[in-house]
Amino acid sequence: MSNHRVLEEFSFVSSKKIIFALKISFLVLVVVGFGIYVGNLLFGKNSLEVLLNLQEKKSVFKQEIRKYKNQNAALQKDYFELLELEPNSN
Repeated sequence: MSNHRVLEEFSFVSSKKIIFALKISFLVLVVVGFGIYVGNLLFGKNSLEVLLNLQEKKSVFKQEIRKYKNQNAALQKDYFELLELEPNSN
């Protein structure tokens, strides 16, 4: 009987250790997963750096649009002035 009781205590202690090890393993996996997630947010495709680069490109494109609109207006003015100078072929 005493051997049986020792085996029961041993299995009970082992199961406690196994449950504790599983809890620790789960906690480690959660911490590592969270670290990977945060690292991806900071340095991945969806990072702050990408956002800032896109905002910079947007402002550059807006400046280019203004420049091309001004060039277009000047060229249209020249074109219409040239149309007025040509004699009517009617």
